[in-house]
Amino acid sequence: MQTTDTLLETWKSGIAAGEIVPILGPDSQTGSVDESGAPLPAQGRDLILAMNDGKPMSPKLMVEFSRAAMNLEFKRGRKFIETFLTKLYETHAWSATPQMRWVADAQPRYVVDLNRDSVLLDLLGGAPHALIQAVARLSKADPRYRAYKTTPEGYAAVDEDAEGDALASGALPIVFKPLGCARPQASFIASDADYVDFITELMGGFALPPFLKTYRKGKRYLIAGVRLSKDTERMIVRDIVFDADPELVVDGPSPKELRFAKQQNLTVIDAPLSAFWG
Repeated sequence: MQTTDTLLETWKSGIAAGEIVPILGPDSQTGSVDESGAPLPAQGRDLILAMNDGKPMSPKLMVEFSRAAMNLEFKRGRKFIETFLTKLYETHAWSATPQMRWVADAQPRYVVDLNRDSVLLDLLGGAPHALIQAVARLSKADPRYRAYKTTPEGYAAVDEDAEGDALASGALPIVFKPLGCARPQASFIASDADYVDFITELMGGFALPPFLKTYRKGKRYLIAGVRLSKDTERMIVRDIVFDADPELVVDGPSPKELRFAKQQNLTVIDAPLSAFWG
């Protein structure tokens, strides 16, 4: 059995070489705080309370953020959801957790961040990279993503016809944000309807740019910070790690996670994230 130090060394070298793709999630942000010391509401109950002015919603809605977001979207409009998430993630200086710093320090060639915040983008700073941002159904965008690249002036749209082949060959590191983000133009996968639409498009191949479909072939994946007990997370991860045998770091895997691991040939490492990134 490999030690944590050995695993970290193996993962870091594989990430730097572009052989291993880290998949980060809400648990990767445990411990992130803003300038006042308030914790980042990354998921579930905390995020729902932040969205609803600190007031609990009905028990049925408190089960999952996407369900609560759908309810408030109906009542207050889509702009309310977009404005809330943009303000939450862009008007606070959220700190980076040890795991997020470790990933950024590894200089990944491809990383999947299932968080809606901009912490990883801040850590990358001005380092050249391509950003793939998921697009919600109401944007009426087809396909369901936007592809950007860094420039001295900020992000600019990728010309996939002219630049796709180079990106498919690894010309730039790639950051994929499947749940969206506020930069450079706010777009989030938040409500139940967003998830249904995005997952459908992802399964059909329309939520990934062709250059990423090519580049991802033959990669290995390190899933650390994402619980896979819910259908939505499992479906997104399954289609992202297409044709791969990933490793999953999870503390006390649930029966659903163990079943999914067996189906997808995941190697489960039963340990808390703090065992590696304390």
